Amino acid sequence: MPESTLRLAVAQTSSYDDPRDIDQLRASGNELRRLMRQASAAGARVVHFTEGATCFPSKYVMSVDGPDQVGDADWSRFEWDVLREELASIAALAGELKLWTVLGSVHRLTEPTRPHNSQYVISDQGAVATRYDERTLSNTKITYMYTPGSAPVTFEVDGFRFGCALGMDVHFPELFHAYERLDVDCVLVSHNTAGTEPNTGTPTEARGHAATNTYWISYAVIANHSPAIPSGVINPYGEWAAQCVTDGSSSIAVLDMGRTADHPFSPLARTWRNKTRAGLSDVPLADDRSTVRTGF
Repeated sequence: MPESTLRLAVAQTSSYDDPRDIDQLRASGNELRRLMRQASAAGARVVHFTEGATCFPSKYVMSVDGPDQVGDADWSRFEWDVLREELASIAALAGELKLWTVLGSVHRLTEPTRPHNSQYVISDQGAVATRYDERTLSNTKITYMYTPGSAPVTFEVDGFRFGCALGMDVHFPELFHAYERLDVDCVLVSHNTAGTEPNTGTPTEARGHAATNTYWISYAVIANHSPAIPSGVINPYGEWAAQCVTDGSSSIAVLDMGRTADHPFSPLARTWRNKTRAGLSDVPLADDRSTVRTGF
């Protein structure tokens, strides 16, 4: 049993996609705060929500050529003041509960620059500690909707180091290898498979990232896809250690996460992987039996 643990809650939430609809924005805020209270009651220090937890704007709703054709997003349609009120209320509750809260939201930039698709990291003091912006935008996102982010982001809670990943990032192993080099204990992956059918390959990719980098991954997705893909936490062996319910409802799953440095395989694995990578650049043997590749 590790000498130290951190209790982590991962959530799955309802999908809201119309930022023009004030009632939707209010409903998402209420749902997030309800799950935050559940996580706090369960003793969690960190609660992790999905991509676009406050609202994941539909490309059709936002399109100037909509509602049947995708075009440039008209961000004036977004009820920004309502979103800011809901985020402020979430931050205040995080401070009241002493609960670190990581959630997906749209981050507005100075017009006419398109916004970021982001994760806000709200500290247990109720302040925004940092923000991660999705870097690997889909063709639709980068063409019509968002400005990409540019850097990995880490933060620490009680000595545990977390990395952040969002949306399409899950498909790019180099981003997760970079977090291994940053010596994280866990990467918080927020993902919203916005289509009608969930992509069952993405949790397999997340499990692979956890196993090949020997750290924990928290994988937060939307509730309506939970019959096929529930939110959950993956251990450093690439195995599900906890998962939310699979009935399509919003919920949380909680577990005590051990420090990666205390994991029996992690320090050794990271050492030999880095040693092997360094050896890939060694000068090849000056031996014809090595360099000639066309004979037995």
